[in-house]
Amino acid sequence: MKRKAEDALTDEPLKKKPSRELNGSSHFREGLLQQAGEHHERYLASEPYQHGVIQNLLDTQLLRKVRTEIQENLSFTPKETDIYKIHQSGDLANLDGLDDSSLKRLPTLLTLRDALYSPAFRDFLSTVTGSGPLSGRKTDMAINVYTPGCHLLCHDDVIGSRRVSYILYLTDPDRPWKAEWGGALRLYPTIVHKEKDGKEVKVPSPDFSVAIPPSFNQLSFFAVQPGESFHDVEEVCAGQSGSGAEGDEMRVRMAISGWYHIPQEGENGYVEGLEESLAERSSLQQLQGSGDRYDRPLPVIRQYHNIGSGEEERTATGTDEHSLTEADLDFLLKYIAPTYLTPDTLDSVSDTFGDECSICLETFLSMKFSASLKADIEKQESESLSSDSRVIEKTGPWRVARPPHKHRYLYQQAPYEGFVDDPTESPIRELLGRLLPSQAFRKWLRLATGLTLSSHNFLARRFRRGMDYTLATGYTGEESQLEIILSITPSTGWGGDEGSADQVEANDHGASETASRGHGKGASKIDSTDTEEAGLGGYIAYMASDDADEDARSNNGSNDGVEVPLDLSTGARASKPSTQKRRAKATKADPAIYQAATDDEDDGVLFSMQPSWNTLGLVLRDKGVMRFTKYVSQSAKGDRWDVLGEFDVVPESDGGEDDEGSTGAGDVEVEEDEEPVFSQQIGSGAEHEESETEIESDGSSDDD
Repeated sequence: MKRKAEDALTDEPLKKKPSRELNGSSHFREGLLQQAGEHHERYLASEPYQHGVIQNLLDTQLLRKVRTEIQENLSFTPKETDIYKIHQSGDLANLDGLDDSSLKRLPTLLTLRDALYSPAFRDFLSTVTGSGPLSGRKTDMAINVYTPGCHLLCHDDVIGSRRVSYILYLTDPDRPWKAEWGGALRLYPTIVHKEKDGKEVKVPSPDFSVAIPPSFNQLSFFAVQPGESFHDVEEVCAGQSGSGAEGDEMRVRMAISGWYHIPQEGENGYVEGLEESLAERSSLQQLQGSGDRYDRPLPVIRQYHNIGSGEEERTATGTDEHSLTEADLDFLLKYIAPTYLTPDTLDSVSDTFGDECSICLETFLSMKFSASLKADIEKQESESLSSDSRVIEKTGPWRVARPPHKHRYLYQQAPYEGFVDDPTESPIRELLGRLLPSQAFRKWLRLATGLTLSSHNFLARRFRRGMDYTLATGYTGEESQLEIILSITPSTGWGGDEGSADQVEANDHGASETASRGHGKGASKIDSTDTEEAGLGGYIAYMASDDADEDARSNNGSNDGVEVPLDLSTGARASKPSTQKRRAKATKADPAIYQAATDDEDDGVLFSMQPSWNTLGLVLRDKGVMRFTKYVSQSAKGDRWDVLGEFDVVPESDGGEDDEGSTGAGDVEVEEDEEPVFSQQIGSGAEHEESETEIESDGSSDDD
């Protein structure tokens, strides 16, 4: 918690701090603590998992005074990671450490804390939830403020010795919160999968089933259950300009949130070794019962076949095996702007990529193909789309990524069988099935990066406004992986997107080179206060990690969170490669607590890319480097669209020849009881049909 500067200075002598109230029952609504049995029955009957909601928990006048004290005496720190965006105070357990002059400013807040952790209320809550004894010594609470754009993504709250989670709302008591303003606590049901050995694996649904809007003096709570108590906080919606009493200044979701822990040593109910046992059991569930095989999408990794030995190729054709033939150029010209097919431009791209291991190429696709692609995307955005994942998957080509504590977005994968030259095929499917897997594009990547590629995996993604994201996960392969991000987001206002029709025309006539090195820390920043649509999320970021092996992050239902630098959060940072060796400030504590980086600290960002139209990003990703796509705000003008490609790289020690056995250990996923599917003839034009071996996993949903 931060105190105002003037509060920290006092000449008054220190006085004895008031002791905590032993009972505290007088501060609760009359008769409430005698109704534990009634609330317990409601709690048991609740869905999707057991939870409780109590209206008018405390004496109204007490809570009004608490709200006033907070507004007048506390300051809040804006905090953002891959999993949330909030304003937060310090830990209210630290109130005991304040000096007397500061405590005088917060008497009712101290009274409230002591009442919430009093024996009477802990006994009441223990009876209602059936959780067992709760600690009064280990208090764990903070004040969170959600303003428009703030959110908290799906997690299960399982960290350490937590036993019960709660939220006490301090919204404006004189202007009741409206459900359409957002900010609801949303609960996710789990789908139970039975393994052959009889064990059950619970996986959260991509769709929430219960939404609890904020209300002044309302307590929402539930027992913390590993792999089950999944929830999020809906984004607080921005008001319309000129909306008066319902404008953004009224949409402040203030709440005290925290946890009750198991009894500590010396307290009634303490069990020696229980805290360590809970931590060990939680870790074991994450490692052994995480249900990764039920994740969607699963990779569809296809092997490239060798083109042939370099000597044979040069003898037969007089050219190097990696050179673009006339037929290759004819094929690529249909899709790629001519500028990027000239030797000078490719040399420039290769030099930059060799120095920085990343690069952004603006206006990458040809004018004709990009126009067709843009028209198709804008048509899809203009059509209504259900928010129900089951309806989406039954009525169209899109599938829904899951589970939501790792990611959620719509996706399409490359065709499982040979691509058919169908004029009615969508441009997105044409990218997935024709251009990207072609040998011609593989050669182009070789010339642009100097890397020999052995396999590929492609995914078209649509991140819906107010819904979709990916949380940070680390790459675990031993060898570096080439990744491409083709950003095809037609809407504007994201920050850092400067593309124009003039650039497209220049490129298609081969008149300009647009290999962009992006923007580093020293580049000029857009003032977010001057950009109404700044801070909309949707950017993709690659960040260094403190841990080389980050695969456990994706299994953790209560992700630690990765710090987001301010200029990236506000949209002021444009596409940004960096050669600096940086390390992310990922915490090992609560996902709702982390320290913001100061100006002189390394922000850990290796590469970032704002949503834009027709921009290709190339990134060489090393082991341990984390990647995430930030939640897309519902205030964005449109959805974020991209195509993600991942390529295994042949190690230089192999002499540059393709190794058909190299698939990136651990990357290939095959459904149990299914044989790998092998297919050939992923076409790339009549002159460029290639023979590939495909190792494929079914991307269909397991949900009933």
